[in-house]
Amino acid sequence: YAQLKQAIQDYCENDETTFVNNLPIFIKNAEERILKGVQLTVFRKNVSGSMTTGNKYLAVPSDFLSPLSLAVTDSNGDKHFVEFKDVDLVQTFNPDGSDTGRPKYYSLFDIGFFLLGPTPDQDYSSELHYFYRPVSLTAGSDSGTTWLSENATVSMLYGSLVEAYTFMKGEADMMNLYNQLYVQSLGSLKQFGESKEVMDDYRSGLLIRTKQ
Repeated sequence: YAQLKQAIQDYCENDETTFVNNLPIFIKNAEERILKGVQLTVFRKNVSGSMTTGNKYLAVPSDFLSPLSLAVTDSNGDKHFVEFKDVDLVQTFNPDGSDTGRPKYYSLFDIGFFLLGPTPDQDYSSELHYFYRPVSLTAGSDSGTTWLSENATVSMLYGSLVEAYTFMKGEADMMNLYNQLYVQSLGSLKQFGESKEVMDDYRSGLLIRTKQ
């Protein structure tokens, strides 16, 4: 964390108090850019929960970013997957919440709850698989690290510099340069996170290079 803060100051040649005080915001905004710009399997999480009879809402985890899957387990121990749909569809499917059954659809109702349709007719165990927001680098000590700070160092640096130069109202050419470098680094990270990292070795085989 300390190294990144110092690098931002060195690149921007700025150690003014207000600028330094805003360094955590630049870094958090860069993290948010990365999390919203690329899907990394390292930021997937599973949580178990419970659906209650007659309650059409299910609590959303506090670190939730986007859903991957939701499954319910019935009284026979059978697992059923629930389809993610737009909230309008779920409300149309079950307009007053009085119709009950095993939930077939779910949607993000608001920041704190999913909406289920139909309303659960019994208590169900649930399992949510989702992308989550990791703890920010800025939440730790100066010697602290995170997955992004160690494995996405270029994106973290140039994303932070874009934010810093926006704050400084810096020169347009440098702003464009840093933004281009950020976009390039994010492309490499995206290729890793959405291609190389999820390669199916069983079906596609391992990459084999000819010995030199």
